[in-house]
Amino acid sequence: MRFAKNNDAIGTTNRGNPTESSLCSLCRADCMGKCETWSSSLIGRKLLYPRDFGTVTAGANNTTHVGVSYNSLRVQGRAYGAHGLKEGLSNSPDDCIFPNACLESEFGKEIKTKTRLPLQTGALGSTFIAAKYWDSFSIGGALCGMPVVIGENVVGVDRKSDIGPGSERKGKIKSAPELERRIDGYMRYFDGYGGILVQLNVEDARNGVAEFVADKYGDKCIMELKWGQGAKDIGGEIQVKSLDYALFLKNRGYVVDPDPTVPEVQRGFKEGAVNAFARHSRLGNTDLDDAAQVQEAFMATVDYLRSIGFKRISLKTGAYGMEELAMAVKFATDAKLDLLTIDGSGGGTGMSPWNMMQAWGVPSIHLHSKAHEYASILAARGLDVVDMSFAGGFALEDHVFKALALGAPYTKMVCMGRAIMIPGFLGSNIEGALHPDRREAVSGNWDSLPKTVSNIGAAPEEIFASYFDVEKKVGKDEMKNIPYGAIAFCTLMDKLSCGLQQFMAGARKFSLKAISRDDIFAANRETARETGIAFITEANDERAKKILNS
Repeated sequence: MRFAKNNDAIGTTNRGNPTESSLCSLCRADCMGKCETWSSSLIGRKLLYPRDFGTVTAGANNTTHVGVSYNSLRVQGRAYGAHGLKEGLSNSPDDCIFPNACLESEFGKEIKTKTRLPLQTGALGSTFIAAKYWDSFSIGGALCGMPVVIGENVVGVDRKSDIGPGSERKGKIKSAPELERRIDGYMRYFDGYGGILVQLNVEDARNGVAEFVADKYGDKCIMELKWGQGAKDIGGEIQVKSLDYALFLKNRGYVVDPDPTVPEVQRGFKEGAVNAFARHSRLGNTDLDDAAQVQEAFMATVDYLRSIGFKRISLKTGAYGMEELAMAVKFATDAKLDLLTIDGSGGGTGMSPWNMMQAWGVPSIHLHSKAHEYASILAARGLDVVDMSFAGGFALEDHVFKALALGAPYTKMVCMGRAIMIPGFLGSNIEGALHPDRREAVSGNWDSLPKTVSNIGAAPEEIFASYFDVEKKVGKDEMKNIPYGAIAFCTLMDKLSCGLQQFMAGARKFSLKAISRDDIFAANRETARETGIAFITEANDERAKKILNS
């Protein structure tokens, strides 16, 4: 395990047990700090360096690499050369500085979706935490120029959605206030970089979500087909504590457990023996028997979505085995999809069954390594491989570099789930503490600032390192409409961006397209064998010996 509970060098502490991503296994919206991601949402790029400069010396404690994980990959540095510099820059030391490393990326086939940095959010769907903090996530993402994903079931769980009866999908949804709020909130600050993705699962398809989005927003949105996620191999879940709401969801066509229509369950709820209900989605493709049938159905769905106006379509798949991974890469390539997000096990932002998160599926590094292998097989056949995004337990800038390198040249994006929700929680708590009249509206959890925040400052201009960067972008008058969670989001993105630029410059790669698998090496032979990445002392060993024998 790379991450200890406390990091004395940068002054961070995990409240709970740190995971492979560096986040606590249970991340709380009301947390008072202060893991690395939490602190980065306030002081930004300052956290890239050891604390108390001038009075300390600091040395790395990451000396053991056991097992196969992203933390058992290391970044390769080089002592000469420069690749991928922007036009107009020379390879002089004055131009080859890390701020000149370009983080802009793009994905897609006929229409390119441009991004200012190679990051996107995970799917933020029908969980209540996604709804409560949506403004922070979406506005922050739009201001940073990165794609934001609206997850599954948002329309179905919204009591205010007007979904008509009948089997005809087109025109079935009369209104979907929560979905509209989410799309409109992002588009208000969208400036051509990034994009809004809307997921489509079994219930969403039945309810006519695709048709509603196509009719109301045209080609402004990217429609994302949903096969699964890295946290679980069943549909999405939420938990509700109201019998009335559970009955509403049951009537909306969802699987609700325990069944709220059963008299014994209703009595148990009344007496307190039952205090919550789990709403589940359905499995897809249950009526199909083999890969050929799945491909036929998949292509028909893609053709239909294009016929109703979607010019950009993506696919999100989970931590399934090798057959399903091959299906995702091949079908997405054949269908000329714009993006394929591959989510390894271990992540999750919703209400996934705990032991399912612990025990099912293919871990991220194994899944992503095979995705690269399968993509290379298709490329060798002359196919134009779908652009890919890797997901599953990423939180830090070295994770981003390693994922881009492991999947190069096919991986254009890295998807972060829990990590980029933290600034939304933190900023909202700070806003609620400083402005009690806004506390309920922003879902703040604090009555006052804890010392972990007040030691930094007492006003937002003092607390958030990126406050004035955001103000410059939106204007002083518009700052009153920017939630503090979005400011914290931008602050975290600034830290991740700066850290990624530093890794890129150290590898002498000044554009994302220049990053290759040669820019990382494996810290143990098991990781080398599973990933196809060279072991530390074997990377460039032949070139080294050529120098010695020259």
